[in-house]
Amino acid sequence: MNDRENSVIYGNEKSEIVLATGAASSTRAQILEYLELTKPRLSLLSVITAVVGYLAALPTRENSVLVSLVLGTSLAAAGAAALNMWLERDADARMARTRERPVPSGAVSPDSALTFGLLLCAAGDALLYIGVNGLAACLALATQATYLLAYTPLKRKTSWCTEIGAIPGALPPLIGCAGAGAGISTLGWLLFAILLFWQIPHFMAIAWTYREDYQRAGFPMTTVVDATGATAAKKALVCTLALVVCSLLPTFLGYTTPAYAIVAGSTGAWFLLRAIRFLDPESRNSEARRLFFASIAYLPILLATLVIDRLILA
Repeated sequence: MNDRENSVIYGNEKSEIVLATGAASSTRAQILEYLELTKPRLSLLSVITAVVGYLAALPTRENSVLVSLVLGTSLAAAGAAALNMWLERDADARMARTRERPVPSGAVSPDSALTFGLLLCAAGDALLYIGVNGLAACLALATQATYLLAYTPLKRKTSWCTEIGAIPGALPPLIGCAGAGAGISTLGWLLFAILLFWQIPHFMAIAWTYREDYQRAGFPMTTVVDATGATAAKKALVCTLALVVCSLLPTFLGYTTPAYAIVAGSTGAWFLLRAIRFLDPESRNSEARRLFFASIAYLPILLATLVIDRLILA
């Protein structure tokens, strides 16, 4: 075989390798776009809080139920997130922080996003119904309904959308409690209240930081309706106070030991301080970021302490 023939053969092989590599890269990129469509960080929070509700209820260990709870909640939350992106594609295209999301950027077509979201929701609800129980599946469906049919459309109509949107965000612990066979217990409702009140300072900090984006998108968030930020800061403070009270109630009602109350009280005081400082109009921009990061640190510390206390100490 001469050099020219070798060149042709090896050249064809290289072309095939390049094409295969390009196809693999394209497939990988498409998978990542669909993954982003599920809002993985937000969906992960739903899964974690559902597991917290399950473990805090002190169930008889059933690995198959726990696996079904995790997978079912993951699929249900991911599907709701994808449908939310489909519903808000026009508004997302007008905001700097969301215009590169899969649907407004054109990486995923609206029809594909709709189909993907519906399939994930159906699969998640079915898995919860079959592998966990009917109550868990109904609570997951209620979470999806309030998120998509109440919170999402109300974002365009009222500044109270944040408070309404906190409801579906607080329901996953009840899914976990239901999965443990505990029904909806008092402790489950306390976890619901903790998640409900935690979301308000968390999202008020976000709403202040991205207030101009929300205004461009036509969302009448609290920080858009009151451009001074005073209303958002007051809401954050009131809900943080309520959060601290709710976080201490598990001990007062006999669900946890004083060790949990010490952690809840100390971290709650720190979080409350951040909310108080968010009231200052002179430093509101920087304090919004500090409040946001405080909220990110506070919740896992509190929930991990609660679960550890219930499993080991209580």
